[in-house]
Amino acid sequence: MSSKPNLCILNTSLSSGGAEKVISLLLKKLVNDFKVTLVLFYNDIHFQIPEAVETVLLSEEKPPKSWRKRIVNFYDFYKKYNALIKRERIDYSISFLAFPNFINALASSNNPGIKTIISERGYPSDNTSSKTSAYISKVFYPILYNKCDKLFSNSVHINEDLNKNFGVKIPLEVIYNPVEEPLRKIAADDLLNTNSSFSIINVGSVNIRKNQQMIIKAVAKLNHHSHLNILGDGDLINELKKLSSDLNVSSKVAFEGKVSNVNSYLCKSHCFVLSSFTEGFPNALLEALAVGLPCISTNCLSGPLEMLNDNEPVFIEEGEFHKAKYGILINNNDILGLVNALKYLEENEMERVHYSLLAIERSKEYFTENIYQKFYKFIIN
Repeated sequence: MSSKPNLCILNTSLSSGGAEKVISLLLKKLVNDFKVTLVLFYNDIHFQIPEAVETVLLSEEKPPKSWRKRIVNFYDFYKKYNALIKRERIDYSISFLAFPNFINALASSNNPGIKTIISERGYPSDNTSSKTSAYISKVFYPILYNKCDKLFSNSVHINEDLNKNFGVKIPLEVIYNPVEEPLRKIAADDLLNTNSSFSIINVGSVNIRKNQQMIIKAVAKLNHHSHLNILGDGDLINELKKLSSDLNVSSKVAFEGKVSNVNSYLCKSHCFVLSSFTEGFPNALLEALAVGLPCISTNCLSGPLEMLNDNEPVFIEEGEFHKAKYGILINNNDILGLVNALKYLEENEMERVHYSLLAIERSKEYFTENIYQKFYKFIIN
């Protein structure tokens, strides 16, 4: 019989999202210290699950798009999860994202011996996709989140927002997203060679929040040597393709969709651009740093300022850019600022090498082993 404490991870699914990527990396380490059960609302699994992890699906369905359907499912999932943690004698219940957090909070009320830990992954005040989700956040965060023992997020700005604007009073901790050290990294010679084209890359869901329109508009203002790869899928793909056509840059913009070999694309690029209006702690930016790719990012809340400038505030004039400690920062939706930042990196090859070396050094702080040590101490203390 195992002497390890029983720990449960609760989430909506293990799809290809940012929170799911974090869970997949932490599971690899958690199995060394705990008997781990992964509980998912829906049967949507993208990442590999370690053999030592017991996986429980509360539904065989795929995640529904309708809020009404999600709310209907909520009570059924709560009953099933509450029964599971009693049956398995769970010691630590850790949940990610709002609805799993709500269920975890309700379970804590009926299981006083369990330690409930919740995780917020996006900037709450800017992370509402509809009026329904905004209402749910404002009403239920202060009621339910405060029933749990403690909360961790991936940004100091998220915690400040939760405390000031959502009335969350339980202990709050910041544990940044982990990243695995890539097997292949960029060599300086790769960044010096721009004879064919200056290769720009963006990775992420294709939606309004990620604002890939900004990059396409910037590429339209650059010379003919630039080329943009957009990796990812989403609702705005067709709209972005039309924009590329309207701006006569279809030959300079490639939509690669979801790919399994993201790092190989990163290693063939000269520059990574994060164009988001808002983030939690962007995995795509972190993964670009880890391969040594020079990065340009909007100074959005939250994540980029912490990652690229040690969270030291900066002021950036419209149309300009800021050379931060580990990358380049621009203002949200500032197309001219992005154009100027891209021109700077394209025309200064030694700056590309400079930021490549800094990126690799910076990423070491976020390697899975380092982040997990903080996470483990947070759980047991």
